[in-house]
Amino acid sequence: QVQLVESGGGLVQAGGSLRLACAVSGSIFTIDTMGWYRQAPGKQRELVAAISSGGYTHYTDSVEGRFTISRDNAKNTVYLQMNSLKAEDTALYYCNADMTTISGRRSYWGQGTQVTVSS
Repeated sequence: QVQLVESGGGLVQAGGSLRLACAVSGSIFTIDTMGWYRQAPGKQRELVAAISSGGYTHYTDSVEGRFTISRDNAKNTVYLQMNSLKAEDTALYYCNADMTTISGRRSYWGQGTQVTVSS
């Protein structure tokens, strides 16, 4: 059974920093693109950042220059370093990974971790 377990969310003041982590476990053949999404109340889930297996990164415009995505392939873990946080970054953050398992290739999601930025 594949699991994505997120950690690192919490309450922080505007201008502060948080680091999210998402550890993947289970019977996995390969992990391709990993990413972080977020969903604020009343809004659609949006892509925040993604990183390919080769290290290519992509960011949504609103976090460019403030957030950094990275991954440790040996640990099957993806990170999101969030600096200069703003109130509008408040959301439930989800980890996502495209993986190949014995069941084939599909996208997997974590349970979400809350990030709240107070202004």
